[in-house]
Amino acid sequence: MAIAGETYRSTAGCEELHVLAVDDSFVDRKVIERLLKISSCKVTAVESGTRALQYLGLDGEESSVGFDALKVNLIMTDYSMPGMTGYELLKKIKESSAFREIPVVIMSSENIMARIDRCLEEGAEEYLVKPVKLSDVKRLKDFIIKGEGEENIRTKLNKRKLQDDRHEDNLLPVSSSSLPSTPVSPSSPLVACDLATSQSPSSPSSSPPSSPSLPVCLTKRPKLHSS
Repeated sequence: MAIAGETYRSTAGCEELHVLAVDDSFVDRKVIERLLKISSCKVTAVESGTRALQYLGLDGEESSVGFDALKVNLIMTDYSMPGMTGYELLKKIKESSAFREIPVVIMSSENIMARIDRCLEEGAEEYLVKPVKLSDVKRLKDFIIKGEGEENIRTKLNKRKLQDDRHEDNLLPVSSSSLPSTPVSPSSPLVACDLATSQSPSSPSSSPPSSPSLPVCLTKRPKLHSS
């Protein structure tokens, strides 16, 4: 006979999910365990919210299992439990930076709208009214597998885009716009010098040759106004 906290491992392949089931009722705990096993899920069942926090290492103490074993894909918890309710457990999980992304499903035999709204607003993935059916479990499994698949695809696409961007940056030629350029005004001394040289008439042939002279720069002196 299985006891609370026992871990079941199915023979499913790479799509096996690890579900943490929390319920103080022995009968309800056995029912959800059976449904999850039929759906080829690995199940860890505990009887209280406190035990769930201990398993996840959120009670301030070190977890009794290794980090790899803590790969939990889904948490299903009963709402009405002594000591710590499912709603309080939900809040603890969503406050954790390590486990807040794990979907949490609330189970209850009471269909109270105010309770349902409160759980969904706190971050619950879904609110199931007992008895939980096999179709509910299969739907949750398909949802999680699809969500993880899409997340893996997005991660790969983002990595590939980052690599492509880096490759393009390395291949980009140096643009002329990136080089420092200083606009040259036509009135600058150098331009005026070139213009004077090109526009001045050639010297008479009668002039005796002399040593090469530098071009004369024509500049205008500002007029001085007498006071």
